[in-house]
Amino acid sequence: TLKLAGQMLQCVRYVHSRGFIHRDIKPDNFAIGRGSAAGRVRVVDFGLAKRYKDRDTCEHVPHRHGVGFAGTARYASAAAHRGSEQSRRDDMEALGYVLVYFLCGELPWQGLGKGADKAE
Repeated sequence: TLKLAGQMLQCVRYVHSRGFIHRDIKPDNFAIGRGSAAGRVRVVDFGLAKRYKDRDTCEHVPHRHGVGFAGTARYASAAAHRGSEQSRRDDMEALGYVLVYFLCGELPWQGLGKGADKAE
């Protein structure tokens, strides 16, 4: 698991080094190679990816609040849930949640509302 975690971190850092944020980090968006690429992790599904650096100036794009949610709610950062524009930090927070899921088999907030539903 530690080797996979390191490779996943490298994948996300590479995406960031190219001026993009992924915005949908989750277990389904990592693939492990086969054959000559056996054991190598790749990040996939860039459908929600977005530039965080302006192409012309290489400056960080302005931060905005009140933007629409993008990504998978289960793994999204708290800031993304509050409507803040996502940044590299949000990708890293989501990766942290993915690693917690891999280590524990679930996320701490999974099933929190189930007890309240039964009481009603």
